[in-house]
Amino acid sequence: MPVPEPVPRPPYTVCAALLLLLLTGCAAAGTAPGPGGTAPGPAAVRTGAHAPTGNAGAHAPTGAAGPGAAAARGLAAPTAPREIRMLGQTVRSAIPAESRQALVVTGNSPDSSEATAVLYTRDDPAVGWEPAAGPWPAHNALYGWTDEHRVNDLRTPIGVYGLTAAGGLLEAPGTELPYVQSPAFTASGEGFDGESLEGSFDYVIAIDYNRVPGASPLDPTRPLGEERGGGIWLHVEHGGPTQGCISLPEDRMEELLRILDPAKLPVIVMGDGAALAR
Repeated sequence: MPVPEPVPRPPYTVCAALLLLLLTGCAAAGTAPGPGGTAPGPAAVRTGAHAPTGNAGAHAPTGAAGPGAAAARGLAAPTAPREIRMLGQTVRSAIPAESRQALVVTGNSPDSSEATAVLYTRDDPAVGWEPAAGPWPAHNALYGWTDEHRVNDLRTPIGVYGLTAAGGLLEAPGTELPYVQSPAFTASGEGFDGESLEGSFDYVIAIDYNRVPGASPLDPTRPLGEERGGGIWLHVEHGGPTQGCISLPEDRMEELLRILDPAKLPVIVMGDGAALAR
């Protein structure tokens, strides 16, 4: 029987080339993905950075930058400052960049008179907004909310407004806001559900809708005209819908007055949930 001829072995240089090709192919499979499971960042692609199979702590060459490189080094990508979750971009952009206190009042629906209030602060811009007090139960106007408030429409105006002055029938409970104590804050009569209004204005904080910021809550000036209404306040809860104001329990009003700091340019962000998500 004839003996088969031996198969020629490839030259050493060819073997080396094949080995290099195999190693290069493994690197693509082992490179750590970027955030969200995306493909490696451009830096990893350009440099051909390798990660051993099964090694979660893949390394990028020194000097590599961007989220892909951070993921390749096993580091968390830089996080953006926290936003107030329920607010949409349009509403967020209406909050002044200098404001560091925001009372967010979220209505149950466009036509509801019930709402929830939470106070947020952002003392460290790098961290962003954080809840500081609440949630508190609140009431708004009888017929809910509106984008264009009119006098006697029994709706609360939607928007972002400054909180620059306070007052009340009672003595100030240690607030930094300008505070006017006056018997003119006496409330009487009944609310829409037959509840007594007595004590509703023991503490008030003026909401800067159609008024001169910083003026007394009792100032009657209406820059947008009388037909656009005014006198929109935060005041003490009386157990039912308001004519246009926001009401909170008395102890929560005291707490809010103590916390709000005019140096932090406090604002109120208010509206129904759908409106605030814009």
